Amino acid sequence: MTFARASLDRSILQSPDLLRRRNPVWERPPSSLVKLPRGGAGIAAGLNLEVKEPRAPPRNVGFGDNSKGVMAAEGEVLVGTYARAPVVLASGRGCKLYDVEGREYLDLSSGIAVNALGHGDPDWVNAVVEQANTLTHVSNVYYSVPQVELAKHLVASSFADRVFFTNSGTEANEAAIKFARKFQRHTHPDEKEPATEFISFTNSFHGRTMGALALTSKENYRTPFQPVMPGVTFVEYGNIEATKEKIKRGKTAAVFVEPIQGEGGIYSATREFLQYLRSACDDAGALLVFDEIQCGLGRSGYLWAYEAYGVYPDIMTLAKPLAGGLPIGAVLVTEEVASAMKYGDHGSTFAGSPLVCKAAQAVLDKISKPDFLASVRKNGEYFKQKLVQKLGGNSHVKEVRGLGLIIGIELDVSASPLVDACRNSGLLILTAGKGNVVRLVPPLIITVEELDEAVEILFNALPALDENSSN
Repeated sequence: MTFARASLDRSILQSPDLLRRRNPVWERPPSSLVKLPRGGAGIAAGLNLEVKEPRAPPRNVGFGDNSKGVMAAEGEVLVGTYARAPVVLASGRGCKLYDVEGREYLDLSSGIAVNALGHGDPDWVNAVVEQANTLTHVSNVYYSVPQVELAKHLVASSFADRVFFTNSGTEANEAAIKFARKFQRHTHPDEKEPATEFISFTNSFHGRTMGALALTSKENYRTPFQPVMPGVTFVEYGNIEATKEKIKRGKTAAVFVEPIQGEGGIYSATREFLQYLRSACDDAGALLVFDEIQCGLGRSGYLWAYEAYGVYPDIMTLAKPLAGGLPIGAVLVTEEVASAMKYGDHGSTFAGSPLVCKAAQAVLDKISKPDFLASVRKNGEYFKQKLVQKLGGNSHVKEVRGLGLIIGIELDVSASPLVDACRNSGLLILTAGKGNVVRLVPPLIITVEELDEAVEILFNALPALDENSSN
């Protein structure tokens, strides 16, 4: 047995560098002797320490009002997975955002359809601050009141009987995949190989984790990470004939579909298509999963997009706007689906925290009001008509489509020059589809005056499409 004496000066122990790195065994009194085992498990290196002078404190990382400085620093410290727009946003209020130089932007992107109540909604802020001062996180080892309150509200306002919380949309779809497979195993206990396969559709987007990615149709998303989860068949979105014979008893565990596709290009399903999927799933013993991560929670002008079609799913996944900018996802299920899940079948450390659920409750309280939803429908129809009137005569504009305040403008060229021109004029918009669709998903609180302003900026930016096509 060997021994080592740890004699560390108290001032060194208090240095920020060592506070981050110190091993708990170093915290013994300076005069104590620490026995270290020879070989085997335990601490292999022992306390044969060479104490070095602490590193110099980190340099000032403040950027002030310099966008270029922030963007340059980002390129040095973050993994390069985002092709960001050259804007450093610093604050927001309502439907307006402001960059670090103080320039104002009208926000029709809503953090990719997340900020349904805009920026700085006072009721949302109060809910977050109050809960942050009360209880933020306890994990799902324990009960918490905000989680149960939110789940009760979601159940009361939807088809569902039970809720499972996650941290994001892709996690919600991962959970739905597991729920569907467990349901098939639970309802067919005597079958050696219960149904495990899935049907998804062209132009679909269900997330970037491995299971959700397998359900996402764009090959460029999937190819770098092959092999993804096997057993997914893609069918043309909206095509009933092409879907026939694809949903099979004993093979198909579930069908995943977005009632209104967001990332895919703002394509809306028909009532007949969703009704067919409902009937085919019932006949085959498969589950029907509606991904309402982008189109749900008021975006369509209905609380849930499925209400516009009168077709009820077995599972519905939610995320983006639910907590008004804080990370949350939810899987809403029927009692029959929930009965297949047992303790330990799935879980999450952070999901459904008191802080996030309190924020979500504030969002749901506002959006679920009939007057609020009526305003979304009215403003959405007004916006679409104005876009058709003002932009419809342009040769590059093929179609304006959507429902409520999820609207797409399909072009015959790339939408990127238009997006850039609008941003330079103070309007933030997104692309979708194959890059040829302008995606408009403003905060649901947007006013008619702000919609008029957006239409004018879009109209005045249209020449950018001609400049691009001529180059």
